[in-house]
Amino acid sequence: MYMKNKKTLTAALCAALLLLLLPACGGVPAEPQQAAAPPEAETTAEWPLTPIVVEEESVPLAWGVANVKTPTAPGTLAYDNNKARIDASNASEGYVMISYKGSVPKIKVQITKNGSATTYTYNLNSAGTAEVYPFTEGNGVYTVKVLENVSGTSYALALSQELDVNLANQFLPFLYPNQYVNFNAGSQAVIKAAELSAGAASDLDVIKNVYEYVIAHVTYDHEKAATVQSGYLPVVDTTLATGKGICFDYAALMSAMLRSQGVPTKLTVGYVSGGIYHAWVSTYVQNVGWVNSMIYFDGVNWKLMDPTFAANADNSKAINEFIGKGTNYSEKYAY
Repeated sequence: MYMKNKKTLTAALCAALLLLLLPACGGVPAEPQQAAAPPEAETTAEWPLTPIVVEEESVPLAWGVANVKTPTAPGTLAYDNNKARIDASNASEGYVMISYKGSVPKIKVQITKNGSATTYTYNLNSAGTAEVYPFTEGNGVYTVKVLENVSGTSYALALSQELDVNLANQFLPFLYPNQYVNFNAGSQAVIKAAELSAGAASDLDVIKNVYEYVIAHVTYDHEKAATVQSGYLPVVDTTLATGKGICFDYAALMSAMLRSQGVPTKLTVGYVSGGIYHAWVSTYVQNVGWVNSMIYFDGVNWKLMDPTFAANADNSKAINEFIGKGTNYSEKYAY
């Protein structure tokens, strides 16, 4: 990258992102998490340790009124054994809820849509609390696995289930909260989003207001970038309160705020030019469609909605040109 202003992202910062930020921005908490490349497959096992390989239109409420969807696990369609429980009662809403019953401290969840080359790997808490995992690749048959750590990067299969997902609405996976975009009706981010959206005339106004607020309010946290650990999950209210964050925090905060206003929003993880692993935001605009990595429309062109780069651009022509060029971005995962 080619920005020279001290407040822009320089080549050195890009290198720092590559080496230091990826565990936080990568969106794939595999262990160990690789900084500059897609996560490597982990070795797993069928118990007792037989090796296997792991590898439209949305209609929101009135603007300025919170529209928070709350995930539930009613148990009307659930699969379990003595190790784990997969509650697929609300699969048509775009998510599954999974809890762990055993005593192993490190647990993974893997979700793969049949026919897809992408496997989503997540952490799952070992306290028995159900967590939300989205079906971000739309309708189809998904294989959901719960894995227990055996040693190092080896895992044993605790529970596996195929789920035939037929979404009630294609946008639902990008309206509910999940591990990476975690919020509820009482979140300060939700309250702030309602404040920013009051009086908006359209979803594009809501997006613009939230976007401008985040890039003005949140500054890049270099210290956090240097110390963040693998498996890090954003806390949107912390980012809002401190006014600091890394790329993952920027994207999660904006996604939570927009989802709470009924705007379908993807927290997207992938690569920018130079092979840097990064997180950004894509939204759905009514009468336009999915605006993938682009957000500002000046009557001729959209500009990329990348809150981290924009917040650090300091009106740099070079960085804004980079942000406005969608070919600089390659999506790997969407949450």
